[in-house]
Amino acid sequence: MEKLTKTEKSWILYDCGNSAYSMAITTALLPIYFGMFKSGDSMDLGYFNSLASILVAILSPILGTIADYKDKKKRFFIFFFLMGIIFTSALAIVPQGQWKILIFFYILSALGFAGANIFYDSFLVDTTEDDRMDYVSSSGFAFGYIASIIPFGISLGVVYFIGMDQLLGYKLGFVITALWWGLLTIPLIRNVHQKHYINPEPHYVTKSFVRLGKTFKNIRKHKTVFTFLLAYFLYIDGVGAIIKMAVPYSQSVLGGNSFDMFVLLGILLIIQIIAFPCALIYGRLAKKFTAKGMIFFGIFTYIIACIFAYSIDEIKDIFVLGAMIGSAQGGVQALSRSYYAKIIPKQNSNEFFGFYNVFGKFAAIIGPFIMAFIADITGQARYSILGIIPLFVLGFLVLLMVPKDTEKVSVYVER
Repeated sequence: MEKLTKTEKSWILYDCGNSAYSMAITTALLPIYFGMFKSGDSMDLGYFNSLASILVAILSPILGTIADYKDKKKRFFIFFFLMGIIFTSALAIVPQGQWKILIFFYILSALGFAGANIFYDSFLVDTTEDDRMDYVSSSGFAFGYIASIIPFGISLGVVYFIGMDQLLGYKLGFVITALWWGLLTIPLIRNVHQKHYINPEPHYVTKSFVRLGKTFKNIRKHKTVFTFLLAYFLYIDGVGAIIKMAVPYSQSVLGGNSFDMFVLLGILLIIQIIAFPCALIYGRLAKKFTAKGMIFFGIFTYIIACIFAYSIDEIKDIFVLGAMIGSAQGGVQALSRSYYAKIIPKQNSNEFFGFYNVFGKFAAIIGPFIMAFIADITGQARYSILGIIPLFVLGFLVLLMVPKDTEKVSVYVER
């Protein structure tokens, strides 16, 4: 392990905090709670997840452009972070049966979570130097994975003790998640500061929109950034589809009573535990084989995982699939973030990470849709996993066209 600075540790701790939201709210507790709360199908959450993703995708570049001004980044980060933990806690106080209010609070919590991530990701350029970004970014994902097990495990214990069919346990789980997220965010607020920025100027909001328009108009001129974003959009689409659809896919393929809550928990824990060391390993190997080289390896791993997923026929196969996903998931996400941070102009990091977030959010919509559509038209869920292999293959091919790692955008568009 390389020695981390105080600033780097503080930045990483936020990943340890907000990963509790991904684990408990997005993946595990809320979908079950919603199904009990509404007495209906928790799959309806998919529509609201898409709505939140679309809202964040629309707002990301706008907010990022404004936040590039001096002393704005942390203010935006704190606003969205507070929105996230307040409405995550608020999920626990919604009157029983008022599912529309529950969904409203959930969407606001998701907006807070995703909005804060825009500025958290862009803080990477203020946290460390270029030659350490791969390692620090990988450490964020790695420790985030392993740390999320703690509040999730406590919440599951509470739910089990009170009763799996009792709403109170899930409500306490929401509060535990919010508290964990909030406490581990304090070091970032205190120790991480915006180093790269644009100096304040009159009418900065209006000028931010002008800058955003120029960037969008001229982004093709930034060949390295544009080509990487296109590749990222394709392969992260496949990654997002597998993250969100691995459990529903496995349940549909195996069917019957062989797939239960124990298997779900087992898959989640395997992915989190294996992703921890593998994300760190990806970060270390990036020094020798470059970040782009390790992303290539991760994409190839996902292709193999898709082929293997097509052939699963018993529970033990699910755990092998979870191990394969976990081995690549953190590394691909972490190195994509750090590689991008190194090729963009640091003073415009928020704006460029806004575009990065747009590509990631829209990819999160398309991938699961492809799988669902193939399952519907073929009547066989097994075929759906093959439908996302072309995304990885195309992403791999486009990534090959990204200029050498040394090429970097050093000058922003003319003002």
